[in-house]
Amino acid sequence: MSIVILSSLVLMTLALCLAFVRLYIGPSLPDRVVALELFSSMIVGIIGVVAIATDVPSLLDVAIVMALMAFMAAIGFARFLERGGPRDD
Repeated sequence: MSIVILSSLVLMTLALCLAFVRLYIGPSLPDRVVALELFSSMIVGIIGVVAIATDVPSLLDVAIVMALMAFMAAIGFARFLERGGPRDD
């Protein structure tokens, strides 16, 4: 495993931990949702890096499905807020 792939995995894992902290202590619901979106984006990135490192192209399909699920969750949350869901601002 090259140093670039290893360092990118370490950095993304560190960022994943920081996003989890933000998800846990987020003061409001939108902060937690943004942290969850960041969490899913980093997981997509990690899956992409692992797909490159292992040379398994089917992992990219998993990353695409994960990204689509995160996008649909963001749309659902936006519609929830648009219809007058709980807001802290």
